[in-house]
Amino acid sequence: MWNQVRKLQKNRTLKYGIPMLLLVVGGSFGLREFTQIRYDAQKMKKKLDPALEARVNTKKQSAILQEEYEKLKDLDLDGWKNIRGPRPWEDSKEYQEGQRAPLKKGT
Repeated sequence: MWNQVRKLQKNRTLKYGIPMLLLVVGGSFGLREFTQIRYDAQKMKKKLDPALEARVNTKKQSAILQEEYEKLKDLDLDGWKNIRGPRPWEDSKEYQEGQRAPLKKGT
């Protein structure tokens, strides 16, 4: 009997193969559980706030576009002047104030 036990202890398949097989198969099941937790958490984050969901709803999309059009209709989009941004070697506040000063005097 002890002779058979010693043979089993020296057997490389039992010593290295079965623990490796158990690790691979058990790891697969363990990873499945952890990834399921990850996907469940992502689903929870994707749920929209009810107020935001009402705005995103496609049935009301045309009403939202009308609201935005009404907001933009009153703006003067043709009366603007392009103001160049400062160069890296220029003082940004001083340069921008110099460009905005004539615009403030004009209005």
